[in-house]
Order: sequence, then C-alpha cells, then structure tokens
Amino acid sequence: MATKSKKQEDTVETNNERVIKKYPNRRLYDTLTSSYITLSDIKQLVMTGITFKVRDAKSDEDLTRAMLLQIILEEEAGGSPLFSEAVLSNLIRTYGHAMQGFMGNYLEKNLQAFADMQKQFTEQATPLTPMTQVFKPEAWTAQLGTMQEQMMSLFGVKK
Repeated sequence: MATKSKKQEDTVETNNERVIKKYPNRRLYDTLTSSYITLSDIKQLVMTGITFKVRDAKSDEDLTRAMLLQIILEEEAGGSPLFSEAVLSNLIRTYGHAMQGFMGNYLEKNLQAFADMQKQFTEQATPLTPMTQVFKPEAWTAQLGTMQEQMMSLFGVKK
C-alpha cells in the first residue's frame, strides 16, 4: 500500500476536503492549486459547492467558520445587506440563551430548505426562461411573493 507524502496530506484531508492555509501575514494559500488566493476566491468555492477547510498554517487550527463569517461581514457591509438590524439583534440575543442550540439547528434547516427550493425553482424555470432572466432579482421576488402568499393561506392568514 502506498503512503501519502506530507505534501499530499496537506493538500487534501482524509475526507477529500480542499485545504486552504492561512499564514500570519493574513495570506491564504490553496494547497490544491499551490497558489495564493483571496477571500473572494473562498467565496467562489462556497458558491460552487466545493468543500474546503481553512487551517492556520502554524497551529493547524480550523479557521473555516471565521473565514465564512468574514465573507458574510463583507457582503453585509456591501450595498444590499441580507440581515436587518432587528434580525442581527435577535441573533445576538440567542447567544447564551437556553434556546441557542435550537436556534442554530432551526436556521440551518430553514436555510437548507430555502436553498433546495431555490434550486428547484431554477431547474423548473430554466427550460421556460432564458438563463439571463432566471437569476434576476425580479424573477425571484415574484416567485417568492407567490410562494409566501400560498404558505400564509395554508395557515389561514391573508395578506
């Protein structure tokens, strides 16, 4: 049986995740491509569904969550934030609360359901609409508005 070299072990962890090393000078190094990358490149890995881990080059500490939070922070600081002040305040209030574990699980499941719904909508809309139209915000707004009304009517709530 062949043994892996240190270089191969650094490039891919045992579960085939791509490894990004973060150096003290704040540079990010993709061990798979043997090149330095940016936070924007890490965002692109997320967007394309590539599994990866960000590790501190010295301590080997897992920094993946910190990098993902940094991407969210930069996106929120941009022109069109996803979270309102009220949502952020409510998230902060859940820390240390007995329901903190429930809230994380709840958000994870609902975001996954939303991603699944988005994928299904895209797959269904693609044959009917040119790709340039499928991803326009107006198309999503119209579709989600209809879905929201349908969900509310299930609970007997009228808009």
